[in-house]
Amino acid sequence: MISRHASFGHRSLPGLRPLSTFTRPLLTTRYRLRWAQRAWESTTTIGEEKTGHIDAAPNESILWIDNLFPLRISGLLRAPWKSPDQDLTELMKRFENSTLGALDPINMVKRAIPKTAPVKVTEILPRLKDGGAFVKFTHPADVPAKDIEETVAKALQETPVRRFFSPLRGIQAGLVKGIPWLEDLHRFPKDRLRVEFVPKDPGGDAVELSQEILYGLFRRYGKIAEITSQPWDSKVLPKFAYVDFTSVRDAIMARNCLHGFVVTEELGGGKLGTRLRMSYEQRAKPHRIWEWVSSHPRIVIPVIVALLTGLTVVVFDPIRSFFIKAHVTGKFRLSNNKLYRWLRKRTFNILSFGRGKAEQAGLNAVWTHRRDLIDQIQKWLIETSETFIVVQGPRGSGKKELVLEQALKGRSNVLVIDCKPIVEARGEAATIKQIASAVGYRPIFSYANSISSMVDLAVQSTTGVKAGFSETLESQLQKILQTAASAFTDIAISNRHKKDSDAALPVDAYLEAHPERRPVVVIDNFLHKNGSNTIVYDKIAEWAAALVQSNIAHVIFLTDDASYSKSLSKSLPDRIFRQVALGDLSPAIAKRFVLSHIVDEEPQPESTGEDSGESSEKKLQPQIILDLTELDESIGTLGGRLTDLEFLARRLRAGQKPKEAVAEITEQSASEILKMFLLPGKTTSDGERRWSMEQAWYLVKKLASNESLRYNEILLHSTFAKSITAPDGESALDGLANAELIMVNSASGRPSSVTVGKPVYAAAFRLLTSDAALAAKMDFALLTELVKIEAKNIDKAETELALLGTLPKQPSQLAGRSAYLLAKIEGAQKKVDGYEKEMADLKKVLATEY
Repeated sequence: MISRHASFGHRSLPGLRPLSTFTRPLLTTRYRLRWAQRAWESTTTIGEEKTGHIDAAPNESILWIDNLFPLRISGLLRAPWKSPDQDLTELMKRFENSTLGALDPINMVKRAIPKTAPVKVTEILPRLKDGGAFVKFTHPADVPAKDIEETVAKALQETPVRRFFSPLRGIQAGLVKGIPWLEDLHRFPKDRLRVEFVPKDPGGDAVELSQEILYGLFRRYGKIAEITSQPWDSKVLPKFAYVDFTSVRDAIMARNCLHGFVVTEELGGGKLGTRLRMSYEQRAKPHRIWEWVSSHPRIVIPVIVALLTGLTVVVFDPIRSFFIKAHVTGKFRLSNNKLYRWLRKRTFNILSFGRGKAEQAGLNAVWTHRRDLIDQIQKWLIETSETFIVVQGPRGSGKKELVLEQALKGRSNVLVIDCKPIVEARGEAATIKQIASAVGYRPIFSYANSISSMVDLAVQSTTGVKAGFSETLESQLQKILQTAASAFTDIAISNRHKKDSDAALPVDAYLEAHPERRPVVVIDNFLHKNGSNTIVYDKIAEWAAALVQSNIAHVIFLTDDASYSKSLSKSLPDRIFRQVALGDLSPAIAKRFVLSHIVDEEPQPESTGEDSGESSEKKLQPQIILDLTELDESIGTLGGRLTDLEFLARRLRAGQKPKEAVAEITEQSASEILKMFLLPGKTTSDGERRWSMEQAWYLVKKLASNESLRYNEILLHSTFAKSITAPDGESALDGLANAELIMVNSASGRPSSVTVGKPVYAAAFRLLTSDAALAAKMDFALLTELVKIEAKNIDKAETELALLGTLPKQPSQLAGRSAYLLAKIEGAQKKVDGYEKEMADLKKVLATEY
């Protein structure tokens, strides 16, 4: 007797026998009860030996009833049975009960077997994992099991029995020809069967069946998609073949009916017969699309890049445009909130304790003096002109305050782009982040370009095709600025209504007719550190030119570089710029500015600077007249630079005398010059130093005694023309001008003279040169370099003379050249002798001075 077991858990279905060992009656073919061993020992085994096989008597056969349970949610079908330990007798009683529910699986089994069939069901073995059940039945000896199978199949074909979860496929039945294996392993049905050919008896020989034989055996259970034989050179044993069905249910039917079936010699199984052993196997699905994609990278990668670019434009560009408009209009800015402004208005005067009142009064004095420039800028903003407005002046002259706080006061839709943090940013990612933050461009994935560059490099190294995922700094800047230009257009026409008389005009014509509605773009610190990162300035200038030429926005440049026209003319070569030049304040206005900071009450603006200065002085006479006796001299020393005057006013308010305040300011400036320019080993803030210490000292020494120096005369001096550490004299002067030590003045578009970078630097230069020890040290360093320069010239001339001396004969034509070289050596030696004498005197000073 061969024992068999089920593949479901002992709590999965009814009819499972209890664990107790009592015997139960079974119905025989004579319809009498007989005692037998339990048919349901547990959830996983059948029979006492628990081998997982079903036993059948001589007059018994087994049918496989398919499609009783859903394959995916079979665990939900536990409800029709009362208990997992219910006895098979109860299951058989339910089978013979006529009051079964329509959805009961046992009722489905009963309906699947016609009443005319000469069978008696003796045992039902449900298989949740396979979605069906094995039905053991007895039949008369003169009725073959094959006829009973045909009768059941014909009845199911004529009267289909369908389940609610499978309305298109009815219940099917098949005669079990082999010995099914009721395993409870974690192996679930698939549409591919691995059919292994094993000997009928151990130690025998098995025959590998052909595809024709396999087709004839398996086709009756469902449509076959493919039969794959084992490769001829495969060493895997036992031999096998793959049978792929179009449906998982067909594969389940074939496995449960033919597993363990012996193919006889008549069927092609060899003399000793071949047993079929089957298991489910996951079929490797063909990836034709992926194979085509991976095999055509030259076509696919550009398409993917185009799709990703299009997706970015569709998804992110509207979001970024929204944030740019919100940034320009200040829609979500706290300072524009009415409640915040009301609270600030009520509490500002209390919390500030009047500190800002005097400062504002001082600035009002400056703005009164520059009222004509403010009115001029405001007039240009309401005119239609396709050019730039350029406000040029030295650092600290109040350019930004003049434009933002006065000319654009009360005007909405103003965008300020500060070039300083953009240019000083380290790396492309930081540069992109800074310019995106300046225009309100978000979200910005600054790290994405680095990742894209690595992906692009990997794709190019593997496929030989550049993917194009990474973008250059130029393309990213252009993308950000183009998005900003589109947002400016929307802002400019946001107040346009259909009822307007000019509503039918195109956008560019409408904006040309209404220049007052255009946004204003203020570009601050333009050409800051002009020698580095010029691509940023070029892109900003091109973008600004496109804005003014398309009448999208007004553009105002704020710069301290006098040679700005060279850079801006590349973008607008055929336009004349509207220029505003800011210089230092006149002594009278500077005095008024300082006095306005000192007094507590705001002075009334006067028509002229001198009268206003006198009136302010009269107001102050009862209070601090003794402190102002030296104010005129102090202002003359500081000059009219706005930042220096404000610094002086703060010190005067703190109680210092003007002379003491100016002395401290001068001393502080001298310390800064010494640290930045005259100490060896120091560099500029950007890590580059294009001048030498000796060149800086030469200018300090000359400007201490002269108001200005000729530009070309400086370049002809040996310190600039033949310097060993900084041989490019013009680059050295440009570097010193960018560092604000000097100011290069232009005439007729060319550099003509050199003056101090700030008015206070003149006093600082005199203070530095008055230090005997410092002057001796720096002069000694300067003379040392001059000696090296002359020694280099002598060495060069001697080398040439030595070369001429190697000639076998001395031609008469070389006499002049030899005399020239000898005279050059003599002149250089005389200079060296003079330098040496001066250096000897300086050594004495250094030895005696502290």
